[in-house]
Amino acid sequence: MAETLLYNALKEAIDEEMARDSQVFVLGEDVGHYGGSYKVTKDLYKKYGELRVLDTPIAENSFTGMAVGAAMTGLRPIIEGMNMGFLLLAFNQIANNAGMLRYTSGGNFKIPLVIRGPGGVGRQLGAEHSQRLEAYFQGVPGLKMVACSTPYNAKGLLKAAIRDDNPVLFFEHVLLYNLKQDLPSEDYVLPLDKAEVVQEGSDVTILTYSRMRHHVAQATKLLDKEGIGADVIDLISLKPIDFETVGASIRKTHRVIIVEECMKSGGIGAELSASIMDRFFDELDAPVIRLASQDIPTPYNGTLENLTIVQPPQIVEAAQKLATNRL
Repeated sequence: MAETLLYNALKEAIDEEMARDSQVFVLGEDVGHYGGSYKVTKDLYKKYGELRVLDTPIAENSFTGMAVGAAMTGLRPIIEGMNMGFLLLAFNQIANNAGMLRYTSGGNFKIPLVIRGPGGVGRQLGAEHSQRLEAYFQGVPGLKMVACSTPYNAKGLLKAAIRDDNPVLFFEHVLLYNLKQDLPSEDYVLPLDKAEVVQEGSDVTILTYSRMRHHVAQATKLLDKEGIGADVIDLISLKPIDFETVGASIRKTHRVIIVEECMKSGGIGAELSASIMDRFFDELDAPVIRLASQDIPTPYNGTLENLTIVQPPQIVEAAQKLATNRL
């Protein structure tokens, strides 16, 4: 076991997969000589050369389209978005090309493409650099969406995403890159479609992902002191959602809180809540509670920024109300 920062865990995953498979390559803005905006690709160009760690112009639609074409020919591209919000400029290439070509080609083409990079609400990055793209892409057929939350799952999930024959949007949170964790020295790969049960409890199910996993962890420390046991599930896979794990928890607790950093309107939590009502309505003893970001552009001001996203005290309050039937 070796203590590793999350951004280094991602680098290890890319390095190991590039060494394992010569078809894997990285492209994006400043991924080569500069080493990536958060140093996930630092020095990889020295090891693999400038054609396998390819610095691109500032033209997201162009290099994303090129990566889709490369994937169709059998290469395995990894796109780094300098900031995930910039990939809105490549929405057409991701949705109409990457997501649909395997289907519209009648299965003649596979699209082994990973699109990864920093996103989420950072610390005073402003509205245009605080985007959460999971809500934008959840309705696109043919895409898989994964959100890492720890160095351990970041490495194992990224390795799995690179090996997958379908396009995977891989979400990393900008405030988790310096998170530390001991990682196994041996090779490991994690499933892309499974949630993780972080903590077991019998009073309330808390569904979350990405950075909010750590806000939930802070909240559950306080809830434990009050004797409220939370079943905490890190969704990890946002598309498809692991309803087997979610359902098993709901059948145990009969109460659900969804905690996300995405906007409330049309977010992952909205889809999750609707699906829970479809699948597990008879198991619920109370309405599903959704805690999400406010539907406004993220302010630059730090105090206002914190007010727009879910904080641990809000999670505690919601769990207390659910557990004591005070809704």
